[in-house]
Amino acid sequence: MRDTHSFDEFYRSTSVRLMRYGYAVVGDLGDAQDLVQEAYTRAWQRWRTVAAHPSPEGWVRLTVTRLATDRWRRLGRWRTALLRTGPPETVRPPNEDTVLVVEALRRLPVAQRQALALHYLFDLPIAEIATETGVAVGTVKSWLSRGRAGLAEVLAGSGAANGTWEGNGDD
Repeated sequence: MRDTHSFDEFYRSTSVRLMRYGYAVVGDLGDAQDLVQEAYTRAWQRWRTVAAHPSPEGWVRLTVTRLATDRWRRLGRWRTALLRTGPPETVRPPNEDTVLVVEALRRLPVAQRQALALHYLFDLPIAEIATETGVAVGTVKSWLSRGRAGLAEVLAGSGAANGTWEGNGDD
């Protein structure tokens, strides 16, 4: 069993100094808080060993330093990848039709949404959808038919569609 009292006392007596140290090492308060919190978590998990260490505060400082080094390495790899590929393309906000279709889809039962997504977004044939969902082919056809009808009804009520659905034609 861990000695919570001694760990609490250790934390209270060292946390301000270690936060200052973490901030000095990484230069960002939020990142420093994350690193110091992770270091204390690791110290708590190994408290018997850390408490017996000649310098428990030094152990936590070393852990903060190693975590910061790992963070810099990860960021370096990320920067290298970013330089190779360039910045990601700007994602435009959805247009009004997309918002209306998504809202209409949310009103359908999950099975119908799943069938519509697999069929029209992933271009899966009905037989494959049946295999993936573990239902009969007729059930998938029913889900697609009811899903299209439900979408048409909702979209017609919003004035966004003319009631027709342009699918991939293999139903």
